[in-house]
Amino acid sequence: MDFFPSSWSPFDGPPPFFIFFFVLILVLIVGAVLYGIFYSVSVWSANNASERLTVPGRVVAKRVSGGSGDSSALTKYFATFEFEDGGRVELPLKGPQYGLLVEGDFGELTYQGTRFIDFVRMRKEEHS
Repeated sequence: MDFFPSSWSPFDGPPPFFIFFFVLILVLIVGAVLYGIFYSVSVWSANNASERLTVPGRVVAKRVSGGSGDSSALTKYFATFEFEDGGRVELPLKGPQYGLLVEGDFGELTYQGTRFIDFVRMRKEEHS
């Protein structure tokens, strides 16, 4: 394939390799958007199909991912909960929910799949 045929001139339009790269980038962008939509819908469907559970648990860890300085646009909040049987689950939270939790808190965790619903703090005396 000849990228610059002898009859080509700058006034004939873009060279074929520019068209190829433009189409390739466009396909990659559209593919990434479609993948993101498909992934989000599949997680949402899996969460909706999961049983809503309310179990006693303890907050054992909190972490923040993304964001830097004053940027909160990409900040994600997570908390890890440990159950009485030793099992753990890490769930994404919204900022205000994250701020209300303290490592070591004990209470009733309500969640559905990977979706955090609620955490009701309890005193140790209430649980024992």
